[in-house]
Amino acid sequence: MNNKKINSLEKWRFKSLYVLMAIIFAFYGFRLFSLQILDGADYTEQAEENRITNISIATERGIIYDRNGIVLAKNAAAYNVTITPADLPLDEGAMQQIYRELSEVIDIPVSNGELTDETVKTFSPCNTNLGIAEIVVIADTNAPYTPMQVKCDIDAETAMLIESKADEWPGVEIEIEPIREYPTGELTSEVIGFLGPIPESLEDYYTDLGFVPGRDKVGYAGVEATMQEELGGTNGVRVVEEDVAGKVIRDLEPPVDPEPGLNIKLTIDTRLQEAAKAALVGNIDWWNRWFNEVRFTNGVVIAMNPKTGEILALVSYPTYENNRMARFIPAYYYEQLSADPNRPLFNHAISAEHPPGSVYKIVTAIGAINEGVVSPYQSLITPYSITITEKYAENDVGTPREFVDWKEGGHGQANFFKGLAQSVDVYFYKISGGYLDEVKEG
Repeated sequence: MNNKKINSLEKWRFKSLYVLMAIIFAFYGFRLFSLQILDGADYTEQAEENRITNISIATERGIIYDRNGIVLAKNAAAYNVTITPADLPLDEGAMQQIYRELSEVIDIPVSNGELTDETVKTFSPCNTNLGIAEIVVIADTNAPYTPMQVKCDIDAETAMLIESKADEWPGVEIEIEPIREYPTGELTSEVIGFLGPIPESLEDYYTDLGFVPGRDKVGYAGVEATMQEELGGTNGVRVVEEDVAGKVIRDLEPPVDPEPGLNIKLTIDTRLQEAAKAALVGNIDWWNRWFNEVRFTNGVVIAMNPKTGEILALVSYPTYENNRMARFIPAYYYEQLSADPNRPLFNHAISAEHPPGSVYKIVTAIGAINEGVVSPYQSLITPYSITITEKYAENDVGTPREFVDWKEGGHGQANFFKGLAQSVDVYFYKISGGYLDEVKEG
């Protein structure tokens, strides 16, 4: 009786085990069927996306010339020291030896600071106090087969020295990065402008054009901005296969070469630009000395060929040094320019609204001569001030209003030529609207 109960109990246990195993196999069988058959196409597509990567090949920006062929903006080479963690020696001693020797050359400590979540999160290549060892750890964690910048913009002599150590320092390389250089600097900065990183608000736009945020730069002001499409060119691309560590295995398609940006020749004459700026600054300084106080702080000069409309010189003063923006935009310098009440980043020549001043006297003078209001040699009395009664209707009594000249005591007798040469305010008051019996009303 007891043996039968034991046998039935053991059979029940075996049956339960078989059922459990069947359920497990059925679950995994259905799971495999789901992964491989039902969702197989989706996972295959994801695997292909993880395996295939597009590598952008940077293009070359176009050069800007003036009308005489003088270079106003060009590309120059900057040398960066990089380390690829996967290419370093496996032996810890040999790796530390490379760190020590490299440290003496580039003046960065072998080890400095501690790696915390915060330091890793805020880490920025070439803008950190971390040592070489810490930088390599971060690079090895993120992408061991991708070169990490350790020091940027070293001199050519140091770059050649590091290149010569290629066999002794595996993993250490020199990266050549193109940067913008402005030979004429602040002389033409209001015309040329400068470059900056792709703004976050425009990342999608430039990404669709093939640019890489964080690497490529775009125009922020001047011709660099307005002619961005022509100057920027088109990046090339490599379609490659990578393993899980990010190592490039092979090219899957023939690489597409980058298309360099177009070179641009402006109508600006650099020599005239220099003369115009010197004249403007000299005139501002002279008047400030004459008044013995700072009355004038900005000004504009625009020289145009009236026959063609070509702009030969365009000066906006004060301005800025765009070469200081060549590699990156220094925060302190940009804040200094932004806080300046004279607004050096603002192009007064094309964007500001100023009273026309004596410039409008040319229009008044030509109109008066053409209409026969006065003759070129006709002299008028130009005292310090005149009073004109303003009327808005024929029977209006009017309101007397005094109009004064810039020169105390007035200019005496003045004709058309003296009026223009000395900018005689009262002369133009009279010929523009008539005055008593001396000048008839137009």
